[in-house]
Amino acid sequence: QVQLVESGGGLVQAGGSLRLSCAASGSIVSINDMGWYHLAPGKQRDLAAQITRGGRTTYIDSVKGRFTVSRDNVKNTVDLQMNSLKPEDTGIWYCNAHVILRDGLVYNYWGQGTQVTVSS
Repeated sequence: QVQLVESGGGLVQAGGSLRLSCAASGSIVSINDMGWYHLAPGKQRDLAAQITRGGRTTYIDSVKGRFTVSRDNVKNTVDLQMNSLKPEDTGIWYCNAHVILRDGLVYNYWGQGTQVTVSS
């Protein structure tokens, strides 16, 4: 089995910074895309940032220029550096990974979510 464990959420004032981290563990052969999803209050969960195994990144427009996603393919970790935080960044942030297991198939895994609250 595979587990994704997140850390780094919290309460911060607008304009501040947070760094979210996610570590994947278990019977992992390799990991393709890794990313961070945002579930804002009353809204659907959206993909905010994604990074391929080769390091290519994509961002939703609302976080471009403020957030940076990075990963370590040896440690199976993905981080999200969140700068210039805004109240609309408030919500639960989920780590996601497309993991290749020993059967050669790709499985989609989620972390438990970490709360980010940005006060105005």
